[in-house]
Amino acid sequence: MAVDSAGASVAERVRAVVEAHSTDRGALLPILHGIQAEFGYIDPEVVPILAAELNMSRADVHGVITFYSDFRSEPAGTATVRLCRAEACQSVGADKLVADAEQVFGVKVGQTTPDGSVTLDQVFCLGNCALGPAAQINGKMYGRVDRSRLVEILANGVQQ
Repeated sequence: MAVDSAGASVAERVRAVVEAHSTDRGALLPILHGIQAEFGYIDPEVVPILAAELNMSRADVHGVITFYSDFRSEPAGTATVRLCRAEACQSVGADKLVADAEQVFGVKVGQTTPDGSVTLDQVFCLGNCALGPAAQINGKMYGRVDRSRLVEILANGVQQ
């Protein structure tokens, strides 16, 4: 991850994100969100750069990245499907939806399809409890999702 397509080095782009948040209290989280927005994920190669820029240990930076499920250390698929597994959604069929999604996409939760089209994730509450089972696809919330609706949403093209 040394040089991107625009010719700027990854380190330069990371430092630009750090600089944009240099006056923020507790800047690490907004910086990590900024880096993920910039690159689509947080490459492990940027951890030493962040640690040096923020005067933190690599372990501290890595610990924050791995603690929060929203941060990725590898690129996600074109569509990121997040299925709610909290109790309210489980009571109306979330477990079946997860099993169906794994069958439809041919991957387990936490994996990306070999063609890079879909990443399947689980979360433990999307805050859409009244409309469970809930799914979030590329940031857009959907309620009362079943196998056919999930396939339909993805077939109709999900906007990033």
